Amino acid sequence: MPAAARSKKKVSAPMNVFLWILQGVLAALFAAAGVTKSTQPREKLISQLPWVSDVSTPVVRLIGVAELAGGLGLILPGAFDIATALTPLAATGLAVIMVLAMGLHARRKEPQAIGFNAILLIVAAVILWGRFGPYSF
Repeated sequence: MPAAARSKKKVSAPMNVFLWILQGVLAALFAAAGVTKSTQPREKLISQLPWVSDVSTPVVRLIGVAELAGGLGLILPGAFDIATALTPLAATGLAVIMVLAMGLHARRKEPQAIGFNAILLIVAAVILWGRFGPYSF
């Protein structure tokens, strides 16, 4: 979309602020989790996140990198107004990660973790709805 057309587009300021807040909170959570999963030794991760014992180290590292990339993707495209379509795609990717995490925690019979993942899934879904739909950049 050309810059002139983009500047004429009406975006609800309160909803835009709300989406930015959600993006910031979700980005901070996923970036922190991603850095932890991609850098910490397996033994330390198992003491913090018991599910790591059921998953191979390369998969844990992959999850960490994906979460970090998703967190960055929620903020950087909109902040720099470059490739802004990546923001809802990042939210979609994080939503998929949460669905898969809920499956893992269901198998491990961890209802508290499923609840937390469900909340993150809902937040990601709101962001992807808003940024793909009526409140896109």
